[in-house]
Amino acid sequence: MVIRSLLNSSRPVAFAAAMLSAVAPALAQQPIPPAQTDEGSAQKRGRITPFNGAALPEDGERKPAAAGPEKPKPSDGSAPSKGVNVIDRMGAELPDLPEEKPFTGKIDEAYGAFQRGYYLTAMDLALPRAQLGDPAAQTLVAGILEQGLGVARDAKAAAFWYGQAATNGDPAAMFKYALILMEGRHVKRDRKKADELMKKAADLGNASAQFNYGQTLVADMPGERGLKAAMPYYEKSAEQGIADAQYALSQIYVNVDGVEDDKRARAREWLLRAARAGYDTAQLDIAIWLIEGIAGDRNLEEGFAWMKRAAESGNVVAQNRLSHLYVNAIGTRPDPVEAAKWYVLSRRAGLKDDALEDFYLGLNETQQKSALAAANKYRSS
Repeated sequence: MVIRSLLNSSRPVAFAAAMLSAVAPALAQQPIPPAQTDEGSAQKRGRITPFNGAALPEDGERKPAAAGPEKPKPSDGSAPSKGVNVIDRMGAELPDLPEEKPFTGKIDEAYGAFQRGYYLTAMDLALPRAQLGDPAAQTLVAGILEQGLGVARDAKAAAFWYGQAATNGDPAAMFKYALILMEGRHVKRDRKKADELMKKAADLGNASAQFNYGQTLVADMPGERGLKAAMPYYEKSAEQGIADAQYALSQIYVNVDGVEDDKRARAREWLLRAARAGYDTAQLDIAIWLIEGIAGDRNLEEGFAWMKRAAESGNVVAQNRLSHLYVNAIGTRPDPVEAAKWYVLSRRAGLKDDALEDFYLGLNETQQKSALAAANKYRSS
């Protein structure tokens, strides 16, 4: 089991076992002047101009710039161009578009109808082909029946067609039928055949099968041996955008011995990709990594932002950790009411924290009432 870095020892570890159930560059900022000394006042941001506090000239008047003809800009590249405005561009001849390559593949009218939402038409077009043994059509029929799109939902019939398509070599159907075999839904449970189909689908490039087969290897070979065996499958799946695989890869790259340095250097990149995809556990971890400086430099403000995003998505551990960040002014200003709000939300979800309980009891009555009201409002929204 992979051990991830924690803000404190109370945070649960969740990686391989929990998953078996299944960047934009920072913008440059203008200098920020010091905060005013009055309590509760906010820092002023932006440039200092005669309209927000800059000293006027000694005579107390702003003098307009001397009028005169504008000097022409050199056209030798030593000065930036003003560009061409829309009016100047109108009527100008545009460059020719590149020649469109003709489509030489076979048009699948059934899938075209399905993609446009014409499910009954898609079924009418696909079913005859499915009956003749077309694996793509069989997979389409199975999907329509499984989801009940335009027809009555029929999981048993869907399992049949997934089985037919898997036998005829469709990778997506292999993945779906492997899951059906694992669970024994409408077919006899067969773990061996399920593993064989999952591996075959993974080797044929199905991203979901690649991740799930990696999970199978981790389960069958606990410890670093299984993680190293699964790593190539996680890598292929992660490259195709599967957030679970991206998260798994980040943990392996940081925690498993013997990983190449160039791969280890990409651990934070993979974790960020999973976080940006909306995976709340990855959002929690990238927040911790940024705050603690794991697999890269520390960035308290960015770490706080990711922690808040994970908390707002409902991650209870992130809600607890966010409360600590507000209490200790890590990446943000101290805010006792916000800290108490997030603590109340995490406590209601069952996460106990003696340190935060002491903090909460130390607030005055007005602050406690405000925090409870904010927590109630957040939950109701």
